[in-house]
Amino acid sequence: MFGDNLERVVAAIEKNYEADEIFFTKPGLRFPSRSVIKDILKNLRRVLFPGYFGEEMLSVNTSPKYFIGETLIQIERQLRQQIILALAYMDSRCEDTVDPNLCEECVPSDIVMKTNDVCTAFFDELPHIQQVLLTDVEALYDGDPAAGSKEEVIFSYPGLYAIYVYRLAHVLYEMNVPIIPRIMTELAHSGTGIDIGAGAKIGEYFFIDHGTGVVIGETTEIGDHVKIYQGVTLGALSTRGGQRLNGVKRHPTIEDNVTIYSNASVLGGQTVIGEGSVIAGSTFVTFSVPPHSRVSVKEQEITVRQPGEKD
Repeated sequence: MFGDNLERVVAAIEKNYEADEIFFTKPGLRFPSRSVIKDILKNLRRVLFPGYFGEEMLSVNTSPKYFIGETLIQIERQLRQQIILALAYMDSRCEDTVDPNLCEECVPSDIVMKTNDVCTAFFDELPHIQQVLLTDVEALYDGDPAAGSKEEVIFSYPGLYAIYVYRLAHVLYEMNVPIIPRIMTELAHSGTGIDIGAGAKIGEYFFIDHGTGVVIGETTEIGDHVKIYQGVTLGALSTRGGQRLNGVKRHPTIEDNVTIYSNASVLGGQTVIGEGSVIAGSTFVTFSVPPHSRVSVKEQEITVRQPGEKD
């Protein structure tokens, strides 16, 4: 019976808590909250695309200043706490912290200063992120004949949502904020099937059509006006080196005006796809190609056998 074994199971799990990887080995510290970060992404989207994802009705004839200012104040308060939690959790000096709320008075002053710098830089970057996202909207609308309007792209396209989350996460990644950028991109991944590493460098007018199964690795570099389709992997040749590969460029470089069709894989940190090239679907590319190349699978044969016919 379960009750007869409970004491033994509890004791065994309690023993496992001694492992370094178990959260409870850092009493008083908490991870950043996925639900709070999800709320931050939701409210930032309301600011960057007003009227689509909230009840506010803004127009050029109304003053949006109050809405923008009040919403950003709330977001900043939430983001500040999450950054402090992330920085404190990764800082060995904070292991004896006993306040579960990790107020700014009970963490080292340099963590508070770092948080101030990150928040300032992050919110300063929002207008530019918004401008770049509008180029992504244009790329998706211009590149997809099924798009009924730019409004439809903003409101419903999973590719744009994944790009939106990536562009926010990338700012925090560049400022060496731990944990939070990964939470952000994994939230987008779980909702869209599109996995974009926060460390990737992606230019303007980025187009992801359909999107399901797209993987863009952490050290990928992508230029402007690049189009990729569902199932595309921009990945590493091998990850057998594990943590020894941390910080090493292991994902490809995709130059401007490249199109990569569905289920293609482009792998390797030394692989460069030259400007204006087209990578056909279902190809496996592990080498660089010069600008304006066409990469395809040669003599791929499809056979159709009717019932009763021999192979």
